[in-house]
Amino acid sequence: MKTTNEILIVDLEATCWEYDRIPAGQKVDIIEIGICELNVATQAISKKQSIYVIPERSKISKFCTDLTGITPQLIKEKGIHFEEACEKIRDEYHSGSLTWAGFGNFDKEQMMQQCDYLGIENPFSESYLNVMNQFKHYNGLHKMMGLKRALKFLNMDFEGNHHSGADDAYNAAKILREILQ
Repeated sequence: MKTTNEILIVDLEATCWEYDRIPAGQKVDIIEIGICELNVATQAISKKQSIYVIPERSKISKFCTDLTGITPQLIKEKGIHFEEACEKIRDEYHSGSLTWAGFGNFDKEQMMQQCDYLGIENPFSESYLNVMNQFKHYNGLHKMMGLKRALKFLNMDFEGNHHSGADDAYNAAKILREILQ
């Protein structure tokens, strides 16, 4: 990890379909970038927000809306293009120089894949921390567990709505903060 005190915690929500059946001609698109900042020195979690992203290669299915609460109308009202979202992250979080983290590898892989596909520079550094793996090793566990179960294991409550990017990022930050104490 870099020596800075800030770590960005990211949770993405993306277009999805029941039974992971991606319709012909569509690709998984990021529709929300949930992000917050963990100050390792003060243990404060701050700058939590949802950045809604207009899907460029797919449509939001009913299944996806039921899971995430993200509707086509919400995206129409608050969504910005992926490239703008990346610029916003760079500008507001100085993300290129910070370690970033997510609960598992989906967020890292999806961000890299979408940046590559669209020819956009990844707004995050190459320093990525998989909070799920850190949690597993910290607790000496043999199996992975999801975000909600990990919080329960640590006797913490889930705050907010599961599959809300900003809320999931915040809850992953709470787990990381506990591990780094």
